[in-house]
Amino acid sequence: MATTQKTASPKKSEGFQGVRGAFWIIVVCGIIAFTLFNLWFGNPMHFQDGVAKTTPADVWGTIFKGGVIVPVIHTLLLSVLAMSIERALALKTAFGKGSLPKFVANIKSALNANDFAKAQQLCDKQKGSVANVVSASLNAYKEMESGANATLKKSQKVSKIQQAHEEATQLEMPTLTMNLPIVATIVTLGTLTGLLGTVVGMIRSFSALSAGGGADSAALSAGISEALINTAFGIGTSWCAVVSYNYFTNKVDKLTYALDEVGYSIAQTYEANHTEEA
Repeated sequence: MATTQKTASPKKSEGFQGVRGAFWIIVVCGIIAFTLFNLWFGNPMHFQDGVAKTTPADVWGTIFKGGVIVPVIHTLLLSVLAMSIERALALKTAFGKGSLPKFVANIKSALNANDFAKAQQLCDKQKGSVANVVSASLNAYKEMESGANATLKKSQKVSKIQQAHEEATQLEMPTLTMNLPIVATIVTLGTLTGLLGTVVGMIRSFSALSAGGGADSAALSAGISEALINTAFGIGTSWCAVVSYNYFTNKVDKLTYALDEVGYSIAQTYEANHTEEA
């Protein structure tokens, strides 16, 4: 009589799981950026001629003169900051309540002592993605020891445990890497958008000088400084995006290494504790 084997799915991590609708984060950041651009940077008090807004009186007015590309870059910058906060909260939940290296060490110690009850208690206490995957692997270990799988060879049982571990890991990975591709895209978009704003500003400045028929160095200098505002914000945005992406990618890598280490230990423990049946 055939027996259907069911692999226990990992528990869902408790706490903040991340924002799946990243599009709305960008929309909200865009609304904030354009509102600040018009109401604060474009406020008449930041210009020497008030409502005319032709001669900036301070740095805020100069930023406003950078043109419509400025709020676009600010949208990207705010999106990076918002997604960095979102990733920090999500990964904090994924890592669990305690120290991850200490949790891995305690799990390996419990496995070496064949104390699977203690290992499960550690998972229940730690919570998070690593604990969920380890718990799924422990459940697979117990299933392989049950009579329902007596017909399987030891190598097949070890393979089943490894498969359960890999499946549980794949279920957790989307939560860990969510929104990081968007941050990686902004790394390039920030610089390119800044350069676009600079080129547009330079074209506008030289066109105005050409139409005036004279070489007004003061007007040219003002136009160049206004155009370079876009480059400055674009590079700043890309800088923040690079730091954010590399930081969180490194955090995900550390968590993945911990998962691989514990998964290997569980499979090796089963292989060491069981002899091949004739």
